[in-house]
Amino acid sequence: MAVSIRNTSAAGAPPVAPTRADGRPYAYEMIYAGGTRRGYADEVVELVGMLIPDYTATANDDERTAARLRLALDVQVRLQAQLAVGGAMHDCTPEERSVILSRRDVPPSPARWDAPVPLVLITSFYEPVGSLARPEGPADRQIWLDPSTDWTLLTSLHAAGAIHVGARGAQSRTEESEGGT
Repeated sequence: MAVSIRNTSAAGAPPVAPTRADGRPYAYEMIYAGGTRRGYADEVVELVGMLIPDYTATANDDERTAARLRLALDVQVRLQAQLAVGGAMHDCTPEERSVILSRRDVPPSPARWDAPVPLVLITSFYEPVGSLARPEGPADRQIWLDPSTDWTLLTSLHAAGAIHVGARGAQSRTEESEGGT
């Protein structure tokens, strides 16, 4: 059973981590919701369930896949906006600014991306999974969100800085048995 608690401010000491009924610590800790929440779970699906309402109650794999994609799209829009505001937009060309500020109902598809503001992309729309060619350019100028599995979603959100996930000890049963889904 997963547990979510309110996080303390950055100036305060972290809250004491809850433990399972048997006194052992949870396998995973996740800081999410803009740093306001800490979640503890033994399975990655439970962590994703903290990010997506009713996710663990959804039995259909297609519905879970769609829910992960919707979350990735939401994070993409918010993260791209944060990067645009906090980034070097004034150093971008008009074409680069247009891509950064464009709507995301159609995935951006520049042939190359090396603008000073990173571009946030979702793997589902680009080769080899999707039909769009991946932009060429420096890896640090592209932030990829991968909603293909529970584990890839969490690790890509962590790499993007949208959440922070830590694992304690060995992998969970789900991660071992399903290759990280």
